[in-house]
Amino acid sequence: MSVTYWAQYAWLPHANGPVVEQDVLIGTGAGGKIAKVTPDSGPCPPGAVRLEGLLVPGQANAHSHAFHRALRGHVQVGSGTFWTWRDTMYRFAGALDPDSYLALATAVYAEMALAGITAVGEFHYLHHAPGGARYNDANAMGEALIEAAGRAGIRITLLDTCYLSSGFGAEPTKPQRRFSDGDADAWAARVCELKPREHARIGAAIHSVRAVPADQLGTVAHWAAMRKAPLHVHLSEQTAENDACLTAHGVTPTRLLADHGALGPRTSAVHATHLTDEDVKLLTDSSTTICMCPTTERDLADGIGPARRLASAGCPITLGSDSHAVIDPFEEARALELDERLRTRTRGHWTANALLRAGTVDGHASLGWPEAGRIEAGSLADFTVLALDSVRTAGPAFRLGAEIAVFAASAADVRHVVVGGRQVVRDGVHQLVSDVPAALRDSIAALNA
Repeated sequence: MSVTYWAQYAWLPHANGPVVEQDVLIGTGAGGKIAKVTPDSGPCPPGAVRLEGLLVPGQANAHSHAFHRALRGHVQVGSGTFWTWRDTMYRFAGALDPDSYLALATAVYAEMALAGITAVGEFHYLHHAPGGARYNDANAMGEALIEAAGRAGIRITLLDTCYLSSGFGAEPTKPQRRFSDGDADAWAARVCELKPREHARIGAAIHSVRAVPADQLGTVAHWAAMRKAPLHVHLSEQTAENDACLTAHGVTPTRLLADHGALGPRTSAVHATHLTDEDVKLLTDSSTTICMCPTTERDLADGIGPARRLASAGCPITLGSDSHAVIDPFEEARALELDERLRTRTRGHWTANALLRAGTVDGHASLGWPEAGRIEAGSLADFTVLALDSVRTAGPAFRLGAEIAVFAASAADVRHVVVGGRQVVRDGVHQLVSDVPAALRDSIAALNA
């Protein structure tokens, strides 16, 4: 079905860089794609859907663990470390089954839609039943996530994650047994059974170099390479991981991944917080994407990674909400700049346009959706509209729309969301999940029962 939308203002690509135009007609058509974009079209014509505010491409959440949403509040009590946080995470992971994960993930993805996110990269390692026994459908948990995204009206790249070890050479602990397929060949055999859908694509992930033995890293990398699929990996989030890798292999995690063919343009290194100079060169020389998750990295006291240095050397940067301490793509974008200001005590490391690109064009590309992230003919008709009349956004001239979106707006300012030409959020209300707060409350309460 073709729908014509009229945007009061829209952030559009231009030969000299993106600009904000006004009175923009956007025609959508076959395949849920944009058929035509017409700036300065005049008043909203009869029959067009009027979208007041600033229209930007739908946001890509490049790194998500949906079930971590249940931790919000629980893990902010008191102090602790990443490793004590992980113990709480395991408790919630152990309570999920395919039905409860479907309910929780549907609510979480609906929350993402309300925040302006139109595609999510789900870093999925919760594969089997507690204790490690397989469900009758070995991909029941992954299928629940694909179904949840469909119910919430967003796209998903299921990054099926290989997770085999509790540490270098160590067997999985009891909570981790449901993550493991035994070896990488068994992982690959299971993942081959997953099929893409109109709203879903399949990628791969290496949980970390501590969770996949070195001699099996290549199996995962090869699986992704043969299918030209995205490959994601947690990299050097904690200094303890670096130290353990040096002890076990005499090299850094980045060097280990490079030696086993796991870096490259289709790879996204998540966090990349604690890197050596050689690590930076390996990542930039291979054009590996870097996925930063600022709200999680600060919540877990991980540190501030060298995102600006990596970007300056040629690595694309993307953004993810990871543990969902908050779900707000605009907060992630501005945090990238503001964290760098704190680290360097200088301002102006990223333009608003560059930060929007990280959350749109580069984010979608890292998830295997290169046809998304731009408001232009031929791109997927996925876009988000931000209110420009809220207490956060009112005042500046519309030409400053990118700056308003990144440095002032929040998820609360998302007014409309369109995915594949279909309006999923209208006037701040999700059109497919009737009561998102209740869905979150009920699905999380079921895990605590």
